[in-house]
Amino acid sequence: MNTRLTALALAASALAFAGAAAPASAQTSPAAVAKGYHAPKNAFGQPDMSGVWSNATITRLERDPKYGERLVLTPEESKAIEGASDARNARLRANTDTTIKDPDKLPECQSGALGAACGYNAFWTDPGTRLIRIGGEARTSILTTPANGRLPARVRAAGAAPRRDVGGNFDNPENRALGERCIVGFGGTSGPPMLPVLYNNHYQIQQTKDAVVIVVEMVHDARIVRMGGSHPPANVRTWMGDSIGHWEGETLVVETTNLRREQGLRGPEEDMKVIERFTRVSPQQILYQFEVVDPGAYSAPIKGEEALNFTKDKIYEYACHEGNYAMTGILAGARAAEKEGKPVEGNRGRVAEEGGR
Repeated sequence: MNTRLTALALAASALAFAGAAAPASAQTSPAAVAKGYHAPKNAFGQPDMSGVWSNATITRLERDPKYGERLVLTPEESKAIEGASDARNARLRANTDTTIKDPDKLPECQSGALGAACGYNAFWTDPGTRLIRIGGEARTSILTTPANGRLPARVRAAGAAPRRDVGGNFDNPENRALGERCIVGFGGTSGPPMLPVLYNNHYQIQQTKDAVVIVVEMVHDARIVRMGGSHPPANVRTWMGDSIGHWEGETLVVETTNLRREQGLRGPEEDMKVIERFTRVSPQQILYQFEVVDPGAYSAPIKGEEALNFTKDKIYEYACHEGNYAMTGILAGARAAEKEGKPVEGNRGRVAEEGGR
């Protein structure tokens, strides 16, 4: 083989390898996904994003390490993953075997729990059935940065107490999960960033000249994004933070600060800032991109992308129980265990949220 043919063969091999294992990029270009599409304008001259959208997906926040830095799945891989999910859903939705009398021997439920821990079977959950697809390509993870699609190592300021040293999860209601307390959505669904969970993954967007409202199906949240203005002083902290938006062409850019520390990404954070970008790239999809900025909590920047897909579904009230009888039972059970001298299992660990994934 002559030199020129050898060079061509090596180049072809390199291209084939790159296509099969393309590394993750920091952020997708909305224009490349939209391919010339321009969102219709509303009465205020803004790109119209009103309607109900869903981010339900079987794509996980963090990437399976086996994919390395590869962000995009091959068609064969995505077909196999979705096929396995469909088969599992069919099995979980089958009629319960009433001959099983021991609850500890019940099959797995939708959340992956077993036996008596299976609080919800598949009838009550709706985590989605398909992978995230952006520009027609199925994704290995929501996270795009770091390149491995995994959350970077957490850091802690000198002298700051980790959450497990602040108090036990069963010591008082304030140490339980926010969703369990009916304050904000489970598992980060209320945002920012807005992440998919086990069910109730709908968002209704409404626009006015001066604000954008995002109604979150899970629990009862309504995020109000002010167009323009400035953030309040740093000591003023609110649930879901203070969000200010502006338009960059056809993209709505939202900066959120002043979040309460309890709403950190996968753990408490003191000064998290989130930058979100909403771009309608087709009649059926909004490209949702986010960046989490908190060098005091994470050792590297965090970025991610999701598809908000249009749906004709309606959002109904999520009646998070005001009486919260489960909370009474949880705390009473812990007090009873303490009186008997028994350790409360997981009392210094992370609170597992019902709807989280």
